[in-house]
Amino acid sequence: MNIHEYEGKALLAAEGVPVPEGYPAATAAEAEAVAAKLGRRCVVKAQVHVGGRGKAGGVKLAANPAEARAAAEAILALTIKGLPVRQLLVEEALDIAGEYYLALTLDRATRRTVIIASASGGVDIEEVAATTPEKVLREPIDPAFGLQPFQITRVMLALGLPSAQQRAAGAILAALDRAYRAHDCTLAEINPLVVTGDGKVIAADAKFNFDDSARFRHAEWDQYATDAQTDPIEAEAQRRGLQYVRLQATDLGGAAPAVAVIGNGAGLVMGTLDEVSRVGRDRRVGPANFLDLGGGARAEVVRQALEVVLLNPDVRGVFLNIFGGITRCDEVARGLLAAADEVELKVPLVVRLTGTNEEEGRALLAADGRFQPFTEFAPAAEAIVAAVAG
Repeated sequence: MNIHEYEGKALLAAEGVPVPEGYPAATAAEAEAVAAKLGRRCVVKAQVHVGGRGKAGGVKLAANPAEARAAAEAILALTIKGLPVRQLLVEEALDIAGEYYLALTLDRATRRTVIIASASGGVDIEEVAATTPEKVLREPIDPAFGLQPFQITRVMLALGLPSAQQRAAGAILAALDRAYRAHDCTLAEINPLVVTGDGKVIAADAKFNFDDSARFRHAEWDQYATDAQTDPIEAEAQRRGLQYVRLQATDLGGAAPAVAVIGNGAGLVMGTLDEVSRVGRDRRVGPANFLDLGGGARAEVVRQALEVVLLNPDVRGVFLNIFGGITRCDEVARGLLAAADEVELKVPLVVRLTGTNEEEGRALLAADGRFQPFTEFAPAAEAIVAAVAG
């Protein structure tokens, strides 16, 4: 689960982390009132669960309440990476002398929390790590001992903070660690951590992701769980009982999220995402989503899945990858044919069927003539990427 910046800053403030004075607003009039309350230059920020808000016009400076109202009107009219802006944060503008990156995240490979820190703050950390990895420190935390003082010192030295600010920044790292653990996070990020002109250290932004598996012990999370804060396609998929995750270009190293992926079984779907990414890397084509039909998928489920993935305007092709065990390939084929009759299919669709009743399934699709069924995984992935790349 993701939460908004203003909600994340409230968690940080509760741990004693300095944050800019600011308040949420849902309308331009509310934004104007907040700016008047602040009584100084402010910044109006879109509250959406995607990165790149600034580049999309979702962050604007305002010198007075009237400018804040105009900025809010412009931002509330935006849709950023498929998410309509419905909430704003209006907060004091900072006199920034330096920007740094500080985060704790779950490293699934090592099964440990790792500190990620960089003196290159205020930018996309993935881009920094890809182009100048030497500028990013990764410091794993031993779960048996927790965050140690020597690790805080190591991070402060790596950031290159002025000595006068190292103690304050170290306290912020310790507070970030407390918040990360208390709220069962998979990510707790401050980007940027700012040193102001008068030497203060302030969390200018905050991003928190919670581990959904820990929801049973966090009744307070219900206040965050609204469709207004969720990708609309993911919300629709959840309503239909489908396991769907939308991918963005930022998840794909800049490749276009163009190929909708549907499969049966999480492992198969993840492998399909990897194969589409591998085949499409040089052609800047990547997967648009994860959608797992589960075991024993019936025709109606296949139809619903196709409808959902086609809600994404970025999709330029669909790859349906089925390995039939308890799932019958002929049932999948019937569902696909039914969906194609009801949904206006304007993009190429490649189907790989193998397993239970595969011959019957391929025969149904071949007789229809609209689809080219495959038996092997790799040729099917090549075919859909080629069709999308043109």
